[in-house]
Amino acid sequence: MRHHKTSLHSSAQRAQPRFRIERWHRYSLYALLAGLWISGAVWLFVRYLLRTVTEFGEVPHPAEHPLMQLHGALLWFWLFLWGSLLLQHIRRAHQAQRNRRSGWTLISLLLIVSLSAYGLYYLAAENSRQVWSWLHAICGLFLPLVIYLHIVCGRNQKT
Repeated sequence: MRHHKTSLHSSAQRAQPRFRIERWHRYSLYALLAGLWISGAVWLFVRYLLRTVTEFGEVPHPAEHPLMQLHGALLWFWLFLWGSLLLQHIRRAHQAQRNRRSGWTLISLLLIVSLSAYGLYYLAAENSRQVWSWLHAICGLFLPLVIYLHIVCGRNQKT
């Protein structure tokens, strides 16, 4: 004897793929993004505005290194959660042709930020470090705005 599950939703509602990210996932991403953005912005402030000059040259601010360590530690968790969006959110929305323009803009910006971070850590020579650094900083500072616009575009898009 088979038992059939009954649903409170019509078959049309069940057929629509789910694009919205679960609450815990969203809040975790937002918290990590805030931590990354704040640690990066404060690092920029400390690095370029709070350095002192002595008779031996510029002296790094004592907060620079701990801020960089925090930024790097938060990055691992961000990358884990970001990677988990590939199947749940990105693939489904792309197949349904939803929010593609802002989605690809966001993915492109995330790739630039990620590759510039990798470049800063592993590839940058002294003559190119400033280019890598400013590319990473500018794209990173704009990242929350692009994420916000992606969310707004997705919520306003008709199915």
